[in-house]
Amino acid sequence: MIYEEVTTGSRTRRTLTGAARVLFALKLDGPLIIGLALVAVYGLIILYSASGQSAVVIYRTLGRLALGTFAMLLLAQVNPNFLRRTSPWLYAIGVFLLFIVYGVGHIGKGAQRWLDLGIIRFQPSEIMKLAVPMTVAWFLHERPLPPSYPTLLLLTGMILLPVGLVAVQPDLGTACLIAIAGALVIVMAGLSVRIMGALVVIGIAGAWAGWGFMHDYQRKRVLTFLDPQTDPLGAGYHIIQSQIAIGSGGVFGKGWMNGSQAQLEFLPERSTDFIFAVVGEEFGLLGQGLLLLLYLFVVSRALYLSTQTQDTFARLVAGSLALTFFVYVFINAGMVSGLLPVVGVPLPLVSYGGTSVVTLLAGFGILMALYSHRKLVSS
Repeated sequence: MIYEEVTTGSRTRRTLTGAARVLFALKLDGPLIIGLALVAVYGLIILYSASGQSAVVIYRTLGRLALGTFAMLLLAQVNPNFLRRTSPWLYAIGVFLLFIVYGVGHIGKGAQRWLDLGIIRFQPSEIMKLAVPMTVAWFLHERPLPPSYPTLLLLTGMILLPVGLVAVQPDLGTACLIAIAGALVIVMAGLSVRIMGALVVIGIAGAWAGWGFMHDYQRKRVLTFLDPQTDPLGAGYHIIQSQIAIGSGGVFGKGWMNGSQAQLEFLPERSTDFIFAVVGEEFGLLGQGLLLLLYLFVVSRALYLSTQTQDTFARLVAGSLALTFFVYVFINAGMVSGLLPVVGVPLPLVSYGGTSVVTLLAGFGILMALYSHRKLVSS
């Protein structure tokens, strides 16, 4: 219960319960916290099986969840006016770090994506998942909406700069997520249907032109998406094994830690990008449906909070963060099911990973700050 009734004499008044009082003091939203916690717990259960019952993986994931929770708690206390003023600085720092990665970044698995500081290694591209939508919203905050053509051109350049720097690392999945996060802000700012249609045409033309600049493995991902059987032991192997895992799980699944594709290591990247296939094999269609319902609850609650904010910056940023979370889930589930090309997007709060977990929870901290401070923000 959120409220309890207290009777004093002939008068009865409602007050917050203990738990609700703590959440209110910390400027946290109870339903959203519960939704995120349920997804994280579900993720730990799946990850333990997918990682081959590795306690080390679970301990590391718990540490990253703790760090992300701390970032969420900290950012939930920040005044939105401060967030708005610092957005362009965060963007500038992120772009600067991306240039450093391009020059001297750590190389791992054929990609130059990380900055190694000795104590910690992180991906600056994760910063841009928050910095780009925040900076676009900052730019639009005091300008007439919908944005004019010159404004759209400027914002396009603002988005494409970090997207290009991330794409050449190469990290096509993260580059797409950054572009989508920025584009969602522009769409929510009142972009007309005619302009969106023109942008879709331009995007298709750009994808055709960009084919020549893609790496060989990226081209193979697209071709095998269209027909995985053209290279069943090479580029199509991931999708084929993933579909076998999901199909073999049926409605009820084979049981926790009983999935042959995952436990016998036929399924590649089973604890990271393809962990949704493990859910399908071990918990079946019902298990996948339950996870998707939890995601739907989180996204719905986040969207509701975004509608309650009171100024342009807050609405645009909160809406973008909520919808970007949905895009994470949509792309990963579609990729694992063979409905979308493999682009290396993790399943939020379930896949094994470091910086992305912290970034996601930090984003929800920003969203809750925008909601809880809504009466203090000047339009």
